[in-house]
Amino acid sequence: MRLRVEFTTEPFDLDEAPAHALVAREVIEAADLDAVDVGPFGNTAEGRADAVLTALDALLRKTLEAGATRISLQVNVIDGEGGR
Repeated sequence: MRLRVEFTTEPFDLDEAPAHALVAREVIEAADLDAVDVGPFGNTAEGRADAVLTALDALLRKTLEAGATRISLQVNVIDGEGGR
């Protein structure tokens, strides 16, 4: 099964990327995922379910430790059983 995750971390800072945003980027870019798109207002990545879920575990833990006060995410099945 393949998953697509979309996420944002807050609080936002339009002048300089906050530490939690930089940590999120590092986690996602280091993970074994494909189609990674990191932007200032939202991020997406796709990959095998196990790789996405492992990356999300690290993302949640590390961004909270780095000061995130809110993490919004959406996970979609993009193929496999129950996919579209």
